Amino acid sequence: MRFSTVASASVALVASFLVSAAPVRRQANPTDLLVLKFAHVLEQFETQFYTQAIAKFQETDFIAAGFGNAQVIIEQITNIQIDESIHTTVLQETIIAQGGTPITSCAFNFDAALTDVATMAATARVVENLGVSAYLGAAHLISDSVLLTAAGSILTVEARHQTILNILTQGSAIPSGFDIAFTPSEVLAIATSFISECDLGIPANPTLSITNTGTVAPGTALTFSSPALNSSVSTDSLSCQMLVGGAPFAVVLPMSACVVPDGINGPVAIFVTSDAQPLNNNVRDQATDKLIAGPTMAFIDTKPEMIGQLARGGGSSASASALSTSSTQTITPAEASALAASASGSASAPEATASSSNNVASGGAASGSISVSGWASVPKSS
Repeated sequence: MRFSTVASASVALVASFLVSAAPVRRQANPTDLLVLKFAHVLEQFETQFYTQAIAKFQETDFIAAGFGNAQVIIEQITNIQIDESIHTTVLQETIIAQGGTPITSCAFNFDAALTDVATMAATARVVENLGVSAYLGAAHLISDSVLLTAAGSILTVEARHQTILNILTQGSAIPSGFDIAFTPSEVLAIATSFISECDLGIPANPTLSITNTGTVAPGTALTFSSPALNSSVSTDSLSCQMLVGGAPFAVVLPMSACVVPDGINGPVAIFVTSDAQPLNNNVRDQATDKLIAGPTMAFIDTKPEMIGQLARGGGSSASASALSTSSTQTITPAEASALAASASGSASAPEATASSSNNVASGGAASGSISVSGWASVPKSS
């Protein structure tokens, strides 16, 4: 049995009502209109991801992935797909009413993220966290208070989706009191590999991927790949920066010693920069001219919660299959402390702490593990 019929019927019903209630036509500020168009493409992106996932996977696939009650996740991703479809319709009608032309020529290819249910669920978590970061990061660009309020009403729903996916992938339901904001170019650094055949009018930052395999934990040295990191670029002067919600600045480490620090739970945005000046968590004042690549998004799940097990019906973690190999190098607490000490001497930001008592033996699991989810752990779409 497949689960797209109910979603399609619900969207058609809601869309017919929304079209009849479309806002009065008026001319928008050009920047506001660009933000609306960008948001519309991202909502198409999200809608297509869930539409393709629902069409591909059957109940038996979810059960095989460790969901004891497959109907729980099927119900939730179907409801999320309906919400994203409604957002897409509303934004398109709003753009037209504001005197603009929506971008509808984009193609979306999620083959690399839909290889199995585990990868799909991990990627869905990235998708929803990315949606929250996108709306947060664009808020200061909107001058029309009515449009800003409308965008905020979508943001709150995206945050609910975020919580559901955090639970279903056995992360903390609400890992932090704050979320991370991304600029449009930073959003595209994560999403652009799956979008083609359209010009969004916004340049994408170079993509950044984490190349570690296996379960990693606080104290693990991360490695990366990026088209911006090639043989002509010396990594000696580059920095790895980790940004988490609520922190005023990023944690900065040398590129050669990018160690997962203690004290992080939930999403972390990872950048490569040309200097050691910490990135501001305020996107308006962030020194984006120093960005070499990224962000990429990963999840450091150090505080498991029982609600995840309840939601899965007692099943095993769905996010583990893409990280089950044993080739990750985890350094000792003493080595991590030494690296952190050397890094703090070269940066003028809050110190990074990288010591850990939860180092992972080769191929093992840890109570403080990092799920390198979504595009950091699946092949890029061609």
